[in-house]
Amino acid sequence: MFLRLFKYLWPERYLPEPEQDDPFDEDPPPRGSGKTGVLLVNLGTPDTPGKQDIRKYLGEFLSDPRVIEIPRYLWKPILHGLVLTMRPRKLEPRYAGVWMKEGSPLMVYSQRQADGVRAALREAGIDAVVELGMRYGNPSIPDAIASLRRQGCERILTVPLYPQYAASTTATVVDAVTRHAARLRDQPELRFIKRFHEEPAYLDALAGRIERYWQEHGKPQKLVMSFHGLPRYSIELGDPYYRDCMDTARLLSQRLSLPREQIEVTFQSRFGTARWLEPYTEPTLKVLAAAGTTEVDVVCPGFVADCLETLEEISLECRDAFIGAGGRQFRYIPAINDDPAWIAGLAGLVERHLQGWPTHITDLKEKAHAP
Repeated sequence: MFLRLFKYLWPERYLPEPEQDDPFDEDPPPRGSGKTGVLLVNLGTPDTPGKQDIRKYLGEFLSDPRVIEIPRYLWKPILHGLVLTMRPRKLEPRYAGVWMKEGSPLMVYSQRQADGVRAALREAGIDAVVELGMRYGNPSIPDAIASLRRQGCERILTVPLYPQYAASTTATVVDAVTRHAARLRDQPELRFIKRFHEEPAYLDALAGRIERYWQEHGKPQKLVMSFHGLPRYSIELGDPYYRDCMDTARLLSQRLSLPREQIEVTFQSRFGTARWLEPYTEPTLKVLAAAGTTEVDVVCPGFVADCLETLEEISLECRDAFIGAGGRQFRYIPAINDDPAWIAGLAGLVERHLQGWPTHITDLKEKAHAP
């Protein structure tokens, strides 16, 4: 440590005698324009459905102060003494029940989205390196950025795969990217997509998924749009998430030409004892069944890739609650996942946000051969 300090204060005493001309006397080598990178980021997932990997994932996720907004000195004993002791054991069979042959559904579909965007951009004549990162778990955001940098990316567009903005989701991605960039000596240019809750291609892909499902299976009495929940105090502090969700619900309803009485907008995945956004999904389904609604379809517009919260909480737990309260038919409509319409729409969204950066293959070739 002291030697490093002396080298910093008096570097000339530790520099070897040059054996040839000082390279700093020469003109530096020319620098290329550099590549453009696209970083798609989703929430994350355990590496396996085993208890140890679930505990590791939850420990990282629930330690984020933007996710759990209570004082650290109060939350840490609860997290390590109760949540991480009991929760992984309960979640292990639930993760195992939705795990795909290729891995976690969230990972599988997110990777397919990244692969699809890469191919679509290339077909459109755009030279961009596309990588997938997870906010919590693997591949981490630092690892994904390091991969982009190794491939020569001087500019990086980060695309959080959350249609509706929330500080506990989108903002944490911005935090992680900028925190990593703060440690870099040679930083890339950075751009971020904040939200796409009103993006026509996203809404069209959602509406197309629902309409095709109904063409095959018929329409229900009610369509429930279930969004991920958020504590009410987050909205009271200025988070725009609730407004974004309601905008998405309104625009999606218009595309489906559904009257208001056929739609319910609810919020799922409540955690803890605080009051969250209401109405809650599972209790609403029970009320609907008790009031005589026998057929419901549920769609989750806030999730662009299926995961535990859609495939287990909605498709299984909420189904049991609805049927148990007297309902007869409950159907979960899958997320847009790797739907070709969504892949094309996501690629178009990325292309629009890359404008102004040298990304077209022909332009890059011309620059490379310029004198």
